[in-house]
Amino acid sequence: MKAQPEQRQPHKPQAGESSTMDAVRLRRVNRWLAQGLGGELADLYVDSRQRSAAAAYRSRSRLDFLARLAADIRRPGFAMVIAETDHLVGYAFGFPVASDGFWWLGFDGALPQSIEQLTASGCVFAITSILVQPHPQDQDVARRLQERLLSDHQASLGATLVDPDDHLALASLRSSGWLDVGEVWRPGPTMFRALVFPLGERTTARLEGLDHDAWTRWPG
Repeated sequence: MKAQPEQRQPHKPQAGESSTMDAVRLRRVNRWLAQGLGGELADLYVDSRQRSAAAAYRSRSRLDFLARLAADIRRPGFAMVIAETDHLVGYAFGFPVASDGFWWLGFDGALPQSIEQLTASGCVFAITSILVQPHPQDQDVARRLQERLLSDHQASLGATLVDPDDHLALASLRSSGWLDVGEVWRPGPTMFRALVFPLGERTTARLEGLDHDAWTRWPG
């Protein structure tokens, strides 16, 4: 469902908000507010995933989503940014990656040195979930959500893990600037594609060539 044009006065951003386009605003949410928004976030998740038969087939249930959100909220440094008009239209949340690199445990092969260095310096933030309601500018909203989440935590690199069979999610992330850097194996065993999102020209330059190398070593 596309967001309908609003018939009201232009919103003036308050503290903690920034305008992403004429109708959509970003707002930072702490863990307590995130708990209160759980039902709305789950509704948006279920509604958006059900719009694609392929996505719905692989998507978690409402209860699974709420359980994952609750687990992330308890993590140190948890943060969320939401996108809204007169209702919720998107969100992104996650937590800082510890400098010990434990988050990368199970990475297939040697972790690229640039990513290892950024992790050790505390500059990596794991974005564990991002979703934007279908909208003419949803890619722009998604990118701004990601950038806001990273900049608020002075992180220069976002990181996420994606089911390799979720081609829609992979295509969407890659089209919005995420780079595929390899495979991560977790207990199960379960394999995920590891993607990173560089913030700023300096970080992008440090990661130059990684996306090409990853697809050469680990073809999709």
